[in-house]
Amino acid sequence: MASESAKILSDLIREASRIVFLGGAGVSTESGIPDFRGSGGLYTEKASIPPEVILSHTFFLNHTEEFYRFYREKMLFPDAKPNEAHKALAKLEKMGKLTAVLTQNIDGLHQAAGSKRVIELHGSVLRNRCVGCGRAYDLPFILSGKGVPLCPVCGGIVKPDVVLYEEPLNERDLLDAERAVAGADLLIVGGTSLTVNPAAGLVLWFSGGKFVIINRDPTPYDGMANLILREPIGKLLGEAVGML
Repeated sequence: MASESAKILSDLIREASRIVFLGGAGVSTESGIPDFRGSGGLYTEKASIPPEVILSHTFFLNHTEEFYRFYREKMLFPDAKPNEAHKALAKLEKMGKLTAVLTQNIDGLHQAAGSKRVIELHGSVLRNRCVGCGRAYDLPFILSGKGVPLCPVCGGIVKPDVVLYEEPLNERDLLDAERAVAGADLLIVGGTSLTVNPAAGLVLWFSGGKFVIINRDPTPYDGMANLILREPIGKLLGEAVGML
């Protein structure tokens, strides 16, 4: 039996025709990938060097081997599979209701579920590129070795195509995301604390329709939302879309 929250959300989805979803780490927790700022998340772990420092551009340049030790151990989950949230969003796109998924995640699970209109605001671990010659490498290349991955062609460092702290977001991706939110008649934000800009600020481009937040903890934008749901996002979205 679907929950009352699922029924309410399903009604909003049924009435909408231009849905945009903005998601964060909480979308992938049901796939076994830990989140960052939630209780028990990566950023709550006690460490001699905070993850925010390790995952910075400066640290990558000055302590590249330590960066990759942390990156392989804490950021890569090659066996993770799409959960009900990813699948529900892909279904909404196929139905012609969802115009874009804007994700802060770097795991590629939205595409694995079948979504085509995905804007990866923070990049993807599935793409890697040599800083010397620009040659592209996949995730197995990063996982197959130890230490700093080097390009076998030119010897340059192979860097993940992810946005590190101190690095700007891709301007085209950000512009496309702003346009998507501005044109939406239903904005669903899920699994994100909405504290990391400029991604969090995308909600300010929304000017019409309904605004729904699905998140375990409060966010700075709760006061703007028409509906706030604290239930597990995979189960909730799966039920809501299943009722259409």
